[in-house]
Amino acid sequence: MGRSLVIAPQWIGDAVMTGPLLRRLHARGERLTVGAVPWVAPVYRAMPQVDEVIEFPFQHGGLQWAARRKLGREMQGRFDTAYVLPNSLKSALLPFLASIPRRVGYLGEARVGLLTHRLKNPKNKPPMVAFYSALSGDTAGLEHDRPVLQLDPREIDAALASQGLARGGYVVFAPGAEFGPSKRWPAEHYAALALSVSQPVLLLGSGKDSPVCEAIAAAAPNGRNLAGRTSLMQAFALIAAARAVVSNDSGLMHVAAAFGVPQVALFGSSSPLHTPPLNDAARVVWLKDDPGYQPPLDCAPCFARECPLGHHRCLRDVAPQRVADLLQAASSA
Repeated sequence: MGRSLVIAPQWIGDAVMTGPLLRRLHARGERLTVGAVPWVAPVYRAMPQVDEVIEFPFQHGGLQWAARRKLGREMQGRFDTAYVLPNSLKSALLPFLASIPRRVGYLGEARVGLLTHRLKNPKNKPPMVAFYSALSGDTAGLEHDRPVLQLDPREIDAALASQGLARGGYVVFAPGAEFGPSKRWPAEHYAALALSVSQPVLLLGSGKDSPVCEAIAAAAPNGRNLAGRTSLMQAFALIAAARAVVSNDSGLMHVAAAFGVPQVALFGSSSPLHTPPLNDAARVVWLKDDPGYQPPLDCAPCFARECPLGHHRCLRDVAPQRVADLLQAASSA
């Protein structure tokens, strides 16, 4: 059985979408260790095909050469293959410093000498699951690959008990998006939607999302701001047991999809053709492909952090009632 090190992406959504790749590697007998930054590591602890998770001591920015060299020395002789999922130069350094014989990844930032097996980056933006799964060398059936996350039921029960909740007895909203304002449905729309929900609404996200979650909770008496007040694993557990989830295009959107939870996903500057929620119980709202929306949204997807035109029509024009109808349909299916 081969021993493989997987260098994980640094964002939760991307990490979730690497699941099908890991499933392919595990199915052919590779024993998988994932190296990930601490805020992404919980994703891989919810993937049963992963044998070990190593939390990297690295921070955003900087090469941190000494730390990488030290860890590389400690890893020497442990692995036969490394899969480098991010495209950066520094992500390919560790497998090279660990002298892992076979190092697989996409061509990226001047790292030809660091990888032994290199794939060309696609010219267009392909679906991210297929992008990662292609690193397995097996492209058969990529269109059918879907991320799946699993938690021990005891973890879910503990999270529910900590909030005094029952399975299916609440709805989760995830109103944040790390990328920027152009991916965030307005807070006042989330508040209006919360008022249409008869059950408690849990507002989940990071500490950075707490102000917007607090504003929503202040306008909706059934809203409960838990942003930054749970661990990531607790947030996963609360999502897994929810009646439904409403979110922007974000990491928690992909988490909900991987748990198979009924959901409504709101897209603005990004595209569901590139990063869709791969979930049969998902409803997607994207005005770009809505023939009834006028005038046509020719500017989308712009993939910009801020609306270049200053109007944010792609999300502002999504009415709360429309999302409420989709939420009802998703959670009743």
